[in-house]
Amino acid sequence: MSNGFQAWEVFESESGKFSGRIVSREVDQLPPGEVLVQVRYSGLNFKDALSASGNRGVTREYPHTPGVDAAGVVAASDADHLTVGQEVIVSGYDLGMNTAGAFAEMIRVPAKWVIPLPQGVSARESMIIGTAGFTAAQCVEKLIHNGLEAGDGPVLVTGASGGVGIMAVALLAKLGFAVTASTGKAASHELLQALGAAEIIDRGVLSEANPRPMQKQQWAGAVDVVGGVTLSNVIKSLRYQASVACCGLVESPEFPATVFPFILRAANLLGIDSAEAPLAKKIALWQRLAADWKPDGLERIATEISLDQLADSLDKILRGKALGRFLLRL
Repeated sequence: MSNGFQAWEVFESESGKFSGRIVSREVDQLPPGEVLVQVRYSGLNFKDALSASGNRGVTREYPHTPGVDAAGVVAASDADHLTVGQEVIVSGYDLGMNTAGAFAEMIRVPAKWVIPLPQGVSARESMIIGTAGFTAAQCVEKLIHNGLEAGDGPVLVTGASGGVGIMAVALLAKLGFAVTASTGKAASHELLQALGAAEIIDRGVLSEANPRPMQKQQWAGAVDVVGGVTLSNVIKSLRYQASVACCGLVESPEFPATVFPFILRAANLLGIDSAEAPLAKKIALWQRLAADWKPDGLERIATEISLDQLADSLDKILRGKALGRFLLRL
């Protein structure tokens, strides 16, 4: 095995502008860790787009290689439970944030970040699912844990044409829920319907500020990746004892709220974090995603790209112009 590999690295210019380019790197330049992984695929995420644009809340120092998701093969290991040639997933924790990430042919990480690829899903499929699908699965799991059942009524997914949203639509529909998809992209309607959305509404219905503390009871549950006024309107229109799983801030990290939906309708606001979830929980949920929770139509969702297409693809994600999932093939 050669010690040289290619990576896509983001640089900051003297004027403070950020841009990425393909570079050659050596394994010795990688951070310390017990496991060296030859990356085959990576799925692009909003956090990667933030890192690539110079967001210091995600990545503090540059030059930097983003990429919070990797699927590949163990190339070297100092951990007894991970062997050379074993297929693995590395997702979240500090990968791609302040640790050199998966937009490279090689990564080196702590063993406690590494998930054995479960039977029933290929490396390619795992990165179509990626952090987006894992986050969607966390949302669904938490909604079910808090009482949501198929047949309760419509379950809303905001930002439904993005990575997390589209995976949430596919997973909820597979599990028998009646899904209402909210999106501003007319071009996504056919795909969302094919994935199982029973209804599609324009995102403008939810993004307009409403001064009323509560609205008509409508949603049996919701997955929100948008935040802002949209999340506020979702909470106001939850049915009695219903829950919304909150996992994004595409519109805004803030939202206007009162306590009324919580004290008069027993509404639940459920927080979701995928990056720092305990490894045992990640392994268990990935096993479900490889089995009965494996979303249908994964290839329909994916657009495969190469390293030289990264900049354009990340820009589309950052501007909210992406549809489905970008799959980087190394």
